[in-house]
Amino acid sequence: MGVTVNILGSGSSGNAAVVSSSRSRLMFDIGFGKKEMLRRLEQVSISPQSIKAIFISHEHSDHTCGLNGFSKEFKTPVFMTAGTERAAGLKKSIGPVQAIRAGQPVYFEDFVVTPLAVPHDAREPVAFLIQVEGMKIGLLTDLGEITAAIRREIKGCHCLILESNHDVEMLRVGPYPWIIKQRVMSCQGHLSNAAAANFLQNDYDGEAEYIVLAHISQVNNHPEIALLSARDALRSRPRRRLFGSHLRMARQDAPADSVVL
Repeated sequence: MGVTVNILGSGSSGNAAVVSSSRSRLMFDIGFGKKEMLRRLEQVSISPQSIKAIFISHEHSDHTCGLNGFSKEFKTPVFMTAGTERAAGLKKSIGPVQAIRAGQPVYFEDFVVTPLAVPHDAREPVAFLIQVEGMKIGLLTDLGEITAAIRREIKGCHCLILESNHDVEMLRVGPYPWIIKQRVMSCQGHLSNAAAANFLQNDYDGEAEYIVLAHISQVNNHPEIALLSARDALRSRPRRRLFGSHLRMARQDAPADSVVL
């Protein structure tokens, strides 16, 4: 079967992704209510009982709102940092919670999941580096900048899920209060199209078979703008190797097409 990545949804209204190997299956974030999560899992033919563990990146509701209901029913083990657990307001009835720390790999069945410290306005947020069956997947959303440490860790990824949250000009003239605009644009906020493009042009190693743009704002961005920005950046790489990355988009309203590695 190989390794399959299903992004069930990505954006400010909810985030969830499932990575499946031939032997096991993990979920990363669960930002939709239980009913909606079950509907989206059914759309991609994934049984909720087949999910062996849930990894949470940080406590914001668009990454955790379905956790209490889902984990209570299915008793799914949950992994998160101690800071995220303190901030998340979890119910005691959920499945067992196990603490993780940035930089310390978690060995779970045939997966190795390494949390990566990220700059974001949360208690102890992380991104995830996922390794299974010889495949390496980087899940990078909700970060204000791609640090040197992150750039180093994500080299050699076969699939890179990369935040391209906002168009800076759309955000500046958009309806958000100025204090929210400042937060989003800060180094503790979200990656803009320009920041994602700068990484792809200058720091990306060119190795991924798939690049998936994610967490695209429905108010301060447009999928075509994000896609054009990333595509132009890849085409403008100054004589650097490019494996032949397929550029895709994650959606907010429905699961994206499966990525099969």
